[in-house]
Amino acid sequence: MENVRHMNRDQADLGPEHLDAERYILGDCMNNARHVDALRAAGFQRGDFSQPNHELVWDVITSLRDAGEPTAPAAVLLALDKHKDTQRAGGYGYVTGLSQYLSGDPLYYADQVRARAELRAEADLGRRIVQAATAPDAEPGVSVTFIDDYLTRQKERAAGRSGDPVDALLAELLDASSLDNMPTLEPLVGDLLHLDSLARIIGPSGHMKSFVVIDIAAHVGTGKPWHGHHVRQGTVVYLVAEGARGIRKRVRAWEKHHGMKMDHVLFMPRPVQTRGPEWDTFIEAMRRLEPALIIIDTQARVSVGVEENSNTELGIVVERLDDLRRATGACVLPIHHTGHIGEHGRGASAAKGALQSEFHVSKKGDNASNIVVTMKVGKQKDDEEGDDLQFGLKVITLDGEFKPDGRPVTSVVLESLAPTGPVHNSPEWLVQILDRADIPLAWGSPRVIKWCAESDIQMRKSKIEEAVKIRKTRNTFDDPRNARNDLPPNLPRDLESTSPRDLGGTPGEFEENPRSNIPPQTGGGRGDGPTKPPSPRSPSREGGGAGSEEEKTPSDTPHCTVCNKPLHGYRLDRGYDTCLQHDTDAA
Repeated sequence: MENVRHMNRDQADLGPEHLDAERYILGDCMNNARHVDALRAAGFQRGDFSQPNHELVWDVITSLRDAGEPTAPAAVLLALDKHKDTQRAGGYGYVTGLSQYLSGDPLYYADQVRARAELRAEADLGRRIVQAATAPDAEPGVSVTFIDDYLTRQKERAAGRSGDPVDALLAELLDASSLDNMPTLEPLVGDLLHLDSLARIIGPSGHMKSFVVIDIAAHVGTGKPWHGHHVRQGTVVYLVAEGARGIRKRVRAWEKHHGMKMDHVLFMPRPVQTRGPEWDTFIEAMRRLEPALIIIDTQARVSVGVEENSNTELGIVVERLDDLRRATGACVLPIHHTGHIGEHGRGASAAKGALQSEFHVSKKGDNASNIVVTMKVGKQKDDEEGDDLQFGLKVITLDGEFKPDGRPVTSVVLESLAPTGPVHNSPEWLVQILDRADIPLAWGSPRVIKWCAESDIQMRKSKIEEAVKIRKTRNTFDDPRNARNDLPPNLPRDLESTSPRDLGGTPGEFEENPRSNIPPQTGGGRGDGPTKPPSPRSPSREGGGAGSEEEKTPSDTPHCTVCNKPLHGYRLDRGYDTCLQHDTDAA
């Protein structure tokens, strides 16, 4: 029976998907050496590969891992060169290309490769049995030895790498130097949320948890810093298991407030049960999508029927959430309610032990004008907990949307209550404070100094003057808060951009300050706008020549409509049709 041979590998029916699965295993191990240990512990062997060159690359990777050396592509190529095996492995280009196959979950592909290997082994066993039974010198019972060999190999595979499950477990142990090869946590939102972690936000019902989370989701999707915390931009999946109908206006309010689309945020407007068969489908969908953040709103709605007070049952839910994390490498962030009393998540304590981070959200106040939302860091497994974050609410009116009784549709967005960028008591810090308080840009230093004293803001006069200067010199034409209330409404943009320097002071102080070059208001009381705005300068002056005033014709230079004297200087630049004397008389 010596002529009964194993089936040649070239005869195996291998599609491109199977070869890619083998490449993903090698690529993941090149980029992260700890995957080697996980694959070995799962019983993956070199013989599971269908291609001899893949076996060779695997041997090099495992040898480097056993020696405590990096398994990076450059190290693999150096080892292949050392033994003159580069061409056998497929060449420089092929080995380098393997490093581009990244899945983050080589165990998933190992299951596929191992299944194909077992099918090949079964096909080989059947072929050898047929050959042995039909050979000219066939003898009964010979094929039984083939079956025994096959069953022995299957037992060894189930036991682990060497047939001993203890060896498989020992392979996962790391010494102190090997800890440096373990990847560190990758920040997603500052020091608060990290990739490849399980976090949770808890709080009483109705305390703005969903508003906080959708604000985080929007900033991750768009890459905007989140209230002073650096953000790593990535796709966000928001599983809206409850309150799906209200999510739209929250999104629209955020977009209007920030002036941008909430890109790269996807919504699943129904629950997917963690203990149901659809959860595996959801995991596979997320693995393909590769999001950076997956939000579960709420934990209770995706674990219907689970006894929350049972550590055993809740532990299964936590494990299913962790399966989602392992498959995607994302930050998985469920929202959960607290009990009626206390600041702990409702139900058994099994969940908290598995969390990398946990945050408690609560609010105080009874309407949008005085509500303060506080986000307290309740747990950070590997970082300091940090200070609490506080937010106010800003009401946003949605354009073109009205309730049946005619009232506009509104929602709210979060606004940080603490300056996050500039240093406290710096001119830049005061600029933010003045902007938030809607202090007009027309206010000069005296009025701002007085306002700061009334608001208990203690700053040197020079710093306040610098803040006023910053606000007046920046380009804020499109900000309606910064519009001057002493300019005619039809003033051309080019004239407004060259308006004279504001000398500050208080309303109506023109009479006490004859040096002011701001014309007095006509009609109404102090601070009222002019009842008849001055006419803008004549269009005929646009593009006028550079000659002297005597050379200009009457049509080139506007004249006062009262005394017919030519207008010049400030009056001409601002587009008035009367000279200062007659405006003063009229006042």
